[in-house]
Amino acid sequence: MTQEMMKRIFEETNYVHRSGTPEELQVAAYLKARCEELGVPARLEAFPVAMAEIREAHVVADGKEIPCKGFFCCGSGSVEGELYYMPAQDPVSVAGAKDKIVLLDGSGIGYFGYQDLMKAGAKGLLFQYGNVHYPIDDIDERDLRAAVVGEERKVLCAMLHTADAVELLRNGVKRVSIRIAQREWEGESHNVVAELPGRREEFITLTAHYDTTALSHGSYDNMSGCVGLLGVLDALKDQKLNYGLRLVFCGSEERGLLGSKAFVRDHEAELEKIPLNINLDMIGTWLGKFIARVSAEEKLVHYLSYMGAELGFPVEAKTGVYSSDSTPFADKGVPALSFARLASGNAAPIHCRYDLPEVLSMAQMEKDIAFIAAFTRRMADAAVCPVGREIPEKVKTELDEYLFRKRRG
Repeated sequence: MTQEMMKRIFEETNYVHRSGTPEELQVAAYLKARCEELGVPARLEAFPVAMAEIREAHVVADGKEIPCKGFFCCGSGSVEGELYYMPAQDPVSVAGAKDKIVLLDGSGIGYFGYQDLMKAGAKGLLFQYGNVHYPIDDIDERDLRAAVVGEERKVLCAMLHTADAVELLRNGVKRVSIRIAQREWEGESHNVVAELPGRREEFITLTAHYDTTALSHGSYDNMSGCVGLLGVLDALKDQKLNYGLRLVFCGSEERGLLGSKAFVRDHEAELEKIPLNINLDMIGTWLGKFIARVSAEEKLVHYLSYMGAELGFPVEAKTGVYSSDSTPFADKGVPALSFARLASGNAAPIHCRYDLPEVLSMAQMEKDIAFIAAFTRRMADAAVCPVGREIPEKVKTELDEYLFRKRRG
């Protein structure tokens, strides 16, 4: 795949394409067409996602309206209470949340944090987004995820700009109300699946998500990974490999890995035929180090380090869980790893309006794809895939924590 072809893909997907939207489906169809342009058939696999349209969202503090964005899927209605700023989520802090509108640091909350606040009697939640020193006043849009709510009740949630959150505290605001009106429904997102058959029935899966957050055009996070998959496909499509390759462009990753979770659920009977998952999430930046996070045996970490040394391509390989589409595979017992080139948010920011094609280097994309394709070819053309089908206990513990089955120690 030439640099010109890669650049064209980034330019033609350079717009917001959030989970479940017509724009996300448009990008899914575009990626399907790119696979077929390379001579490889592809299909769309639909799965359900919770959707919402915010009609009204208001936060009023001591009689003054504050700019906000309501959380999708948190329900409709109104609630009022005393403002309670809670910078930490320790038991003492949580105990003070009863009957309060709780202002939290950060832009989201995990399962156990939400459960604790509901049990403590919090009436509503306010989150923060942005930087007081940025010249723009973007406010992100988020959803209240079913995986976070669990069996607990839903409360109204809204996002404020950090500058406004500071003003609430500076002005000693006492009473806050949240009012939200929204339409909620079950929508659809899609995985795009392309296949290269091998001599064996087993196949290695390669994954990368293509959806974006509300503000982002998603060039780095993660059209770069999708271009990486297309580059691997282009490099290996004419080779006779021992293991087949199944490439999955995942939808709705940004809302909790929904696409990859749907794939392992819908293809559960085939998981025993998958010896390895290779996930790409954010590659090809001008700055940043190339990493591999391995949810598999330690031997694979050493293999990647040795291979990087052999090819003159630095790789920081470690065992662990990466917050991306490799995780649902590892959780089902499929050895998995994620590749990424991690750059500072000052050079290549994500989940904001600055995630644009300009943060990427086509020359570095070529180098990253060449390494990933070489690794994939070695695994797929092995007489027997050398990665043991086992997940270390340390990684299982991290999976339990990441997937909210166990509190972090």
